[in-house]
Amino acid sequence: MNHSPNISPISCAELDWQQVDGVDIPVSKQFGDVYFSKANGLLETRHVFLNGNDLSERLAQLADGEQFVVGETGLGTGLNFLALWQLWQNVRPNNNSRLHFISVEKYPLSQADLARALSTWDELAPLSKRLIESYPFALAGCHRIRFDDERISLDVWFGDASECFPLMQSHRPVNAWFLDGFAPSCNPELWQEQIFQHIMRLSAQGTTFASFSVAGVLKRALQSYGVEITRPKGFGHKREMLKAVWKKTDDQIQNDSQYNNHSTQRKVAIIGAGIAGLTTAWTLAQRDIAVTLFEQDQPLAGGSGNPLAMLNPKLCSMDKVATHLMTTSWQYALRFYPQFDAFQAMQIEQIHDTKNHEKKINEVLSLQDYPKDILALTQHDAEQSTILLKQAGVLSPHQFAKQVLVHPLISLIQKKITQLEVCDDQQIRLYNQDDNKAEEFSDVIVCNAMDLNRLFPNTPKLKPIRGQVTWTNFDETDFNATDINRADLKTPLENSKKNTAYSFGGYASPMQDNQTPQLIFGASFLPTDDQTNLRIEDHQHNFQLLQQYQPELAERISDNPKDWQGRAALRAQTADYLPLIGRSERISPNIYLFAGLGSKGFLFAPLCAELIVSQMLNDTLPVPSNLAYLLRPDRFKIKPKNQS
Repeated sequence: MNHSPNISPISCAELDWQQVDGVDIPVSKQFGDVYFSKANGLLETRHVFLNGNDLSERLAQLADGEQFVVGETGLGTGLNFLALWQLWQNVRPNNNSRLHFISVEKYPLSQADLARALSTWDELAPLSKRLIESYPFALAGCHRIRFDDERISLDVWFGDASECFPLMQSHRPVNAWFLDGFAPSCNPELWQEQIFQHIMRLSAQGTTFASFSVAGVLKRALQSYGVEITRPKGFGHKREMLKAVWKKTDDQIQNDSQYNNHSTQRKVAIIGAGIAGLTTAWTLAQRDIAVTLFEQDQPLAGGSGNPLAMLNPKLCSMDKVATHLMTTSWQYALRFYPQFDAFQAMQIEQIHDTKNHEKKINEVLSLQDYPKDILALTQHDAEQSTILLKQAGVLSPHQFAKQVLVHPLISLIQKKITQLEVCDDQQIRLYNQDDNKAEEFSDVIVCNAMDLNRLFPNTPKLKPIRGQVTWTNFDETDFNATDINRADLKTPLENSKKNTAYSFGGYASPMQDNQTPQLIFGASFLPTDDQTNLRIEDHQHNFQLLQQYQPELAERISDNPKDWQGRAALRAQTADYLPLIGRSERISPNIYLFAGLGSKGFLFAPLCAELIVSQMLNDTLPVPSNLAYLLRPDRFKIKPKNQS
């Protein structure tokens, strides 16, 4: 597999609108074609794609824990997905079966155009509203959207199909394809042999295909792989449509069980109840998988236990966003955390020192290519640049932990795991420090930060980085009334400084402690220091940094160290600054490592948890395959050590 490709930056769809019988029909300027039938787009979707793949019957027959995957070659207005979701609501069995939808889109509609296009169908309005609210930023790459209460999920890949399909990875085949998109005469690039190669790579014998088109290029491509094609009556005035199936062999029928890896048969343990363990436990529980969470101390006792966490990414240039972990994690985190009361949307003023540093200057200037609803370059000179990141937030870790741990499928056990043993049947036996009793699990996820190397001496060495934060009472008098001088800011935050956090090499953010306004700021950064005692010099470092970059904030707090509170903890960092995410074949295919998050644990954790759970269940990965490859725990050469 080639692990170097990326997805080119995208631009949004340019539309004209036609009115037919009072209905707004979007027309692509790029392709000169309509997005859906002028006769009735919803009825055409049901006739061609839902009935053409026999989905009513197939979905109704799903077993407990089984997942059905639908692939699509053009998201467009999302109408096909919404029609499928509506069908799913009507026919889904009363068990833990799930539906996953994968679609690509080279020119995504803007959120406003999407809402206008979907307003035609009142019967889809509740589903349309949820899709519009969850609609991704117009950035290239894979955007996973989960509707766990509906047992349905969606991967939207923004980018050219020829760049997106090669980066999709799954051990579970697509069960049905919606070969949609503009007609081959309008969009020949979508129907190239290279794309069909990946469509078939992602399929298996038994996969079905449906399309409104019966063009020769489409039929020949499918037939070359042995797919059997029929041409039943098309929708409305169309004489034909395409309906096809990749016929199963006897061997394939016997091997189908490998894909139906039922979650109900799993017994999962997680070691460590920091942000990595908590997000993974929640992600599993949302799939109705019971989890036992082992923690030697209290939840969030380590590096995740500060009173406030900031989602403060360092974004990359637009040509790298699809495979840049921090940028993709930030987008997923902003979809994940708002379901918790612990989350608060914030904007972040990021100050970048650029004096005599051409590379940093170019990095900052490249961010101007982001959509204006994401960020704005508000100040730039030879010394310093300021970015206003409009899409960000803060999290109260302990409030988050409380909500996670009340989930009925998550059990917390306060015991230290001292040894893991892989049994002959690949079950994992865990021994705890208290009574050395063993308990067996089908899967184990190790989220114990610096303790990883103690439990598994032959894993990549993590280095400790000491960090101390400071917080104290904060004078908010007239703070919100101060002009923030951000005329271009158009967000619900209404230019409120109270809803602004600050990043400047350190960080600062308002927070509340029993209704008392406080300011948290920091943090010190001391590599190889593994002590967690509070130090006055670290407090002074944090305060001096605040004075240097945010003097107005520093003036509103006491400068007496006796009034300051703080906390010191260790961050676990890998040699290449990327976390260890996924199964380690060196240990066991059923043991997964989730460690080395550094100072971005709260930013990385939700997406990395989704990646690990997807690997465990053999589901489609939520990130490009080359990004998952970069994160694999076995990427380092390890000198073997004696392992007790």
